[in-house]
Amino acid sequence: MTPPLDRRTLLKAGAAAGGLVAVGARPASAQAAPAQAATSVFRHGVASGDPLGTAVVLWTRVTPSRDAAPGSGRGASTTVVWELADDPAFRAVRRTGTVRTAATSDHTVKVDVTGLSPYTRYWYRFRALGVTSPVGRTQTAADDGRLHALRLAFVSCANWTGGYFTGYRYVARRDDLDLVLHLGDYLYEYGNAEDRYGPATLVGEREHDPATEMVSLSDYRRRHAQYKTDPDLQAAHAAHPWIVVLDDHEVANDTYDTGAENHTEGAEGAFGTRRTRAYQAYVEWMPIRLPDQTGAVGVRFWRRFSFGPLADLSVIDTRQNRSIPLDGVQGALVGTDLAGLTDPSRVLMEPAQMAWLTDGLRDDAVRWHLIGNQTVFTRVALGRSTPQALAPLGLGSAAFNTDQWDGYQDDQRQVLQAMAAAGGDPVVLTGDIHSSWANDCPLDPSAYVPVGPLNDSVGVEFVCPSITSDGFTEILGGDEAALAATTGLQVTNPHVRYLDGIGHGFAVLDVTPERVQSDFWFVSSREDQDATLRYASGWQSTRGSRQVVAARGPVGARSDRPRTAVV
Repeated sequence: MTPPLDRRTLLKAGAAAGGLVAVGARPASAQAAPAQAATSVFRHGVASGDPLGTAVVLWTRVTPSRDAAPGSGRGASTTVVWELADDPAFRAVRRTGTVRTAATSDHTVKVDVTGLSPYTRYWYRFRALGVTSPVGRTQTAADDGRLHALRLAFVSCANWTGGYFTGYRYVARRDDLDLVLHLGDYLYEYGNAEDRYGPATLVGEREHDPATEMVSLSDYRRRHAQYKTDPDLQAAHAAHPWIVVLDDHEVANDTYDTGAENHTEGAEGAFGTRRTRAYQAYVEWMPIRLPDQTGAVGVRFWRRFSFGPLADLSVIDTRQNRSIPLDGVQGALVGTDLAGLTDPSRVLMEPAQMAWLTDGLRDDAVRWHLIGNQTVFTRVALGRSTPQALAPLGLGSAAFNTDQWDGYQDDQRQVLQAMAAAGGDPVVLTGDIHSSWANDCPLDPSAYVPVGPLNDSVGVEFVCPSITSDGFTEILGGDEAALAATTGLQVTNPHVRYLDGIGHGFAVLDVTPERVQSDFWFVSSREDQDATLRYASGWQSTRGSRQVVAARGPVGARSDRPRTAVV
């Protein structure tokens, strides 16, 4: 049921991206979600996010009546009581209040709870219409001026039709995480016809709602609502606070400042209008706190979180205001002789965001600068060492995927130079490409030396696998072809120290004063609701080395744990 592969899809497969395009445009559906979706007041679960030292955002969605289905624009205004407590039994309620929600916000509820203690776990719930929601657990950031442990899961690319969300189930079961970092493609815009992709075994079992590509505000709201009915995703939201950022599929495939590969202006209206709708639904349905919007170009999603002297996390947006890819809307790979690759007028981030990111890297008050990022940052060339599996691409001696940082090499250079001068060690955390990577980030990949004093790596990059979206195996036709592709890419790019294009799952990043380590965890099958989990590989970077080496095994017990109140 995978759509036919066009040139763009094959090219992205060569770089292991794996996003498939819709074939043809279909009119947006104005209908609301199915009636059976509105049988429980809190059927979309609870969530928390954007933890600060003294504040956290709480989220839920209320269904006040059967006709108040997501995206319907119907349903009465409703009063919701929220409670945050020191204990799961709510014997010691720390904060409480009431809010009103209505169809204007699709009956979503968002509360920014302040006045909390740093590095502390809390429990929360909501009450409305005589019904109490499930209980969620959340946690504030370790921003009290002391050194604490930091451990997070980072995830991306969960296509509903691509499989079951069992990766989220195993994230939910971990009791050692401070937060979940979602790097985008939380949902996908595709419908269930020619543009549907995923295992044939799940046709009729995992179908998108609405059944057509989402374009209208109702469509985006319904799709968000559908994803939040998944029990494994609900469990992961209820277990940990999330920090989220968009990639492209939250709007349409391969977005840029004035359009997207998967947008047809005539049939689907103005792209700016579509993006505004998508962003509205995203902000409504996600536990996100938007930063100050003064002077923002569009909507400012980029923001920074502090974890005391140990680390900070800068979450960036590389889709909304980037220049159109060099090849227009096809995301093609191009030769290195194209001047446009290094044209400084072509940007991945607007100038204000670039200045904010590079200024943050200069801060020497923290030991690790984490960067939450959408597309692969380090230079990745495809050339003569690329295996036979990629021969249909017709590549010459070198080529790049213009959909990622390699298509905007002046921006890439600016960030690399800022990383070289950074006060702490930079660590880029990436999603999008449906495969697992551990990379050095050299200033000059052509002169890269893996180890020793000649190594000019200025930081490291870890890339998480997809939850369900097609990777090398699915796009290239099997594990053997996937292995050939990953081997060839590593031969051509020795700074890519680890690369797996087969497994689906998540990564766990553990941060201590001495090192960061990324562990890669894979589920046995995205088609199996009872899939098992295995540890695949671990890679770490010691403080000051700015390069990755293989770890001896998965991370063990934390050096300390967040506080809980004694009740």
